[in-house]
Amino acid sequence: MKRLLVLSLLLLVLAGCGRLESIPYTPIRTPAAWLNVQPFSELRLASRTIILVQPTTSAIVYLLGLLTIAAGVYFLRIRANQRSRFWWGIALLLWGAGAILAGTSYEAFSYQIKCAGREVCLWTSWWEILYLVFSVASVDAMLIAEAYTSTIGKWRKILISYAAINLLVYLLLVLIGVFVPLQFLISFELLLVVAAPNIVIFLLLNGSRYYRFKQPLDRILLVAWFWLVLTIAAYFLYLISGLTGVLWAQRIWFSENDVLHIGLIIWMAYLALVAAPRVEDGETSFAGDGI
Repeated sequence: MKRLLVLSLLLLVLAGCGRLESIPYTPIRTPAAWLNVQPFSELRLASRTIILVQPTTSAIVYLLGLLTIAAGVYFLRIRANQRSRFWWGIALLLWGAGAILAGTSYEAFSYQIKCAGREVCLWTSWWEILYLVFSVASVDAMLIAEAYTSTIGKWRKILISYAAINLLVYLLLVLIGVFVPLQFLISFELLLVVAAPNIVIFLLLNGSRYYRFKQPLDRILLVAWFWLVLTIAAYFLYLISGLTGVLWAQRIWFSENDVLHIGLIIWMAYLALVAAPRVEDGETSFAGDGI
């Protein structure tokens, strides 16, 4: 899986050089208009001025990224030959790196990356493409971790194979999206489409196991997945509510992204403090059916 990810990223870079710069922001937005619709600060470094967009939101997402990486390192440090903890560690390292990449291009340095020196701003960047790939790879690594925790035998092989195929298919779609280019194939919406089945599997797997066997670990993981779903739902509810614009008009810099990132910070704390010490590989089947 690691080799697949590295090789695919190299192919993306080689195939898509310059392609992303052909996609303007939709609707067309000039650099001045970019700054007119969101808060920003100017940082002076020697003789250069750097524009920092959405400073508070950027600080929150960078905090999320660092905490997630720390949680991933913690999983790896306490793995004790547990393959499930190893894959949880890999998943959180990827998620944390993705959060930092996203915060850099969507918020903090979005003006510098997508607008500075251009007549119109770009729609996306390599920072965002890598964020999308890292995020899907993270969710698939979580599925492998779940396979080791909650299944054995053929079901474990099925889930691990699905995770690898899911990532491969997504990488191919992104490669096409970058090379052609096609916006939907390199969009956040496609990321949700690809990641959603994994989340459904998590809920069904730990939910059914807890219903049948009442194991504490399944309850702990089920709570984690419910919190993730609630966080994503809160993000979309806040987004469609229009509260961001209302608060920004009052110079209260709180957006739907802050709702998402704060919810994920709580999620990461729960995974590290509650789930990590209890996650372990499943070696026997309670029901004799491999799950």
